Amino acid sequence: MMDNKTFIIAGIIVALLIGAVAVFLASGDPDGLESTALVVQGQKTITGDTPADAEIHEETAGRFSYSSPMPDYSLGESLGPAGGLVAIIVGTLLAFLVVLGLAYGLKITGKPTK
Repeated sequence: MMDNKTFIIAGIIVALLIGAVAVFLASGDPDGLESTALVVQGQKTITGDTPADAEIHEETAGRFSYSSPMPDYSLGESLGPAGGLVAIIVGTLLAFLVVLGLAYGLKITGKPTK
């Protein structure tokens, strides 16, 4: 049986490998929520390809909004897939650190007092 440390390291490696492969296999044509937003805004048909200049327009006046540091899982068009690879690695490690911090915090606060 594997100890916890080895299991966590193996899980991180598997997550990074899946993310790295996904960068090169992912479709450039949005699906799901982003595609639905483009259809609703009239920039795309349900069965058609997404136009290269399609842009989701949000009404942000008086509402909370933010700008993502790594939009669309990339670091910019100039870096291409390499930027996507860096974004996936950084995002995966950040997500792991957040979960690790939460787990550690819950472990500390969950101990009974004597």
